[in-house]
Amino acid sequence: MDDGFDFQNGQNFNFKEFVFRAISYWKWLLLGLCIAFYVVYHQNIRREFPYTLGASVTVQDDKNPLFTANTSLVFNYGGISGKVQEVLLNLTSRKHHEKVVDSLKLYLTYLQQGRFYKTDIYKEAPFMFQGKADSYQVIGHPLKITLLSENRFQVTYDFGELNVVAAQNYRNKKVQYINLKESVFSEEYNFGDYIDLPFLKGRLLKRSEIALVPQSEYYIQFNNFDSTVSSFMQSYAVRNEMNSPLLTIRLTNKNKSKIVDYINTSVFILDRDQLQRKNQYAINTIEFIDKQLSRVKGELTKKADSLNDFMKVNKIFDLESESALLTSKIEEYKSQKDLLTEQLLALDLLKNYLVTNNDYSALQVPSTTGVSEANIGANVSKIILLSAEKSKLAYSVRDNVSVFDDLNRQIGALKLVVLENIASEKFNIQSQLKSVNSKIYNSESEFSTIPESQQRLRAIEREYLLSQSTYDLYLAKRGEADLIKASNVSDIVLIEPAKDTGQGRNAVNLNIRYVFAFFAVLIPLFLVAFVVTFFDNKLHAPGDLEDLSSIPLLGVIGQNDTANNLAVFNKSQSAMAEAFRAIRSSLQFMYKKHDLEGSKTVLITSSISGEGKTFTAINIASVFALSGKRTVLVGLDLRKPRIFDDFELKNDIGVVNYLIGQNSLGDIVQQTKVENLDIITSGPIPPNPSELLISEIMDALIAELKEKYDYIILDTPPVGLVADALELLEYADASLYVVRQDYTQKEMLTLINEKHKNGVVKNISFIYNFYNLKGKYGYGYGYGYGDYANGYHDVAEKKSFFNKLLSVIKK
Repeated sequence: MDDGFDFQNGQNFNFKEFVFRAISYWKWLLLGLCIAFYVVYHQNIRREFPYTLGASVTVQDDKNPLFTANTSLVFNYGGISGKVQEVLLNLTSRKHHEKVVDSLKLYLTYLQQGRFYKTDIYKEAPFMFQGKADSYQVIGHPLKITLLSENRFQVTYDFGELNVVAAQNYRNKKVQYINLKESVFSEEYNFGDYIDLPFLKGRLLKRSEIALVPQSEYYIQFNNFDSTVSSFMQSYAVRNEMNSPLLTIRLTNKNKSKIVDYINTSVFILDRDQLQRKNQYAINTIEFIDKQLSRVKGELTKKADSLNDFMKVNKIFDLESESALLTSKIEEYKSQKDLLTEQLLALDLLKNYLVTNNDYSALQVPSTTGVSEANIGANVSKIILLSAEKSKLAYSVRDNVSVFDDLNRQIGALKLVVLENIASEKFNIQSQLKSVNSKIYNSESEFSTIPESQQRLRAIEREYLLSQSTYDLYLAKRGEADLIKASNVSDIVLIEPAKDTGQGRNAVNLNIRYVFAFFAVLIPLFLVAFVVTFFDNKLHAPGDLEDLSSIPLLGVIGQNDTANNLAVFNKSQSAMAEAFRAIRSSLQFMYKKHDLEGSKTVLITSSISGEGKTFTAINIASVFALSGKRTVLVGLDLRKPRIFDDFELKNDIGVVNYLIGQNSLGDIVQQTKVENLDIITSGPIPPNPSELLISEIMDALIAELKEKYDYIILDTPPVGLVADALELLEYADASLYVVRQDYTQKEMLTLINEKHKNGVVKNISFIYNFYNLKGKYGYGYGYGYGDYANGYHDVAEKKSFFNKLLSVIKK
């Protein structure tokens, strides 16, 4: 069964190995979960949940009931839907929130230390700070206030290693940096005393409705104005159902009183601003008329004084009856003149509005009442419609879009047309005035028969009456504007104000954090297992050899837990010794299969040093010797001799001495404490080990050993490092290639596989060394005896729970 995936780059990914490797990380998973859950737990208990409160307002289209058909100052609006969008945009605008924050001074926070964090107590503090106007207050640093008694408190701060702090002027909103003379400060004050610090100026005043508790501690903290506004804007939401005048306002904050004040103040400021905008035209009209009244009143006073002076000097107190009819005729002409003058005034007011305003949708627009020219009224209506369209587009379209330029051009063109129409209409009215004045002049010329004093009196009276008429006209218009302003009501109606009715904090299920914490630990471990498995090229189980080579596996050896390499000799009844006996049996079966008689030679090699080649050679030699066979272990690893240490022998003379003709076989053979086992060490390291091993003297050595011993065990150099072992294969009746679990890399088998495939190497088998009987990743191949060996093998000493725990952690 194939447990891996073949990627395009040729890398074979063993999915089964990945799974068991990930499972082997269970102790890291457990440790990571303990840490992650501990962190999440402390975050959860320190979490302060906020409150969410709301209010409801409606946007009405309230018409002033005092407007009549004869009222000159009337107003046009863009409809209820346009108002709702305008109000919604105002409520969510930064300018509006800046007014609310400034009004409530929410940039100043009153805090009290809780169990895990400082809590915003807002108006529950028993004092309030009254800052000095145009002064700079430190921002971002809490200042500790300790109440010492009913009338005394202490201000403390510790800025640590800071030499400079930021401070803000909350009148002009400018920020500047102040150098600190000392970073630690503590001073006592009385309530009402002026605090004059470089970064804190003002007074602390007691709240009469809250009792002071001596030795209680509080904090005041000024925050950056723009940051405070932004934080409220982020938690402030306005919702409007489609085609509905109802707006729902909601705010989320950790202090309910602050929410109530903020929402209600927000609605109050909106109501005030909307009413101010609604009255703006009337206010502008009143200002214009007041200026005209002041001018006309001065002229009227002069004419009245002139009339009185003339009558006193000439002692004239009444007109003669013959001038009554002529006077009535002149007055009729003057009435016509007043009507024309009123029309001129209406045109002047309309012209004044068009000239002094740019946005004709936000302010109320005067109607064309009193203007007889139809084109003027039609063009003004078009201007209003275009302005309303421009305002609606401004809510959803960027300012630099070409559609605004087009609308502005249309409005400008219509404005020029209206102004031209006004000029033309004024010209016509002025022509009519000239005609009426001409008639008045002709009528007045008829007074030539009246005495000169009477004529002068009439002239003075006429001038006085004319000024009086103009003054009355302006006064009437001002009265209309005052009436409209006084009778206007806001279109904003507060249906349900924000109120604390005992609402609880926002419920948030923080247990989901434990799930995220679990995956936050699990996923990195899985990724590590995947990466390690993907790039891991080592053998981890005997079964890996089946996929990598056609060379058979002769035996599996477990981990050596003895003090030296003499595992079979030290513990002859152990599972380790039994594994080597199994290898011995397999070798004897191999010899019989190939009809080998007499002395047998076993060559043991590996890919590189450290795979257990020498350990295997020593213990295979030991099991043959313990079975009563004359056995010799020959150390042919001339570059790195090792076998003599475990037998406590010297390496003064050995194979090298024999090969160079310096000593005989009897001189180099050393007996060991293992019965029937002799050792021939390698001896001193020669300068030419390869040449010695392939010499004819080597043939003589092997031949001489076969005459004396039943089994010859050759411990040769690793084939992955030098070619010596390949040269010695011709002397071996059986060759054992040692690989080590979690150590031997898969590509190291390439060389021996090629030699075996080409027929250069024959009768070779693998020995799998350092195998974990339980399987490092859970593999259960059944090599070894395990629990079923109880009664036949030596039982290992049982470890205490503490030692077992240490061994698990060390793995």
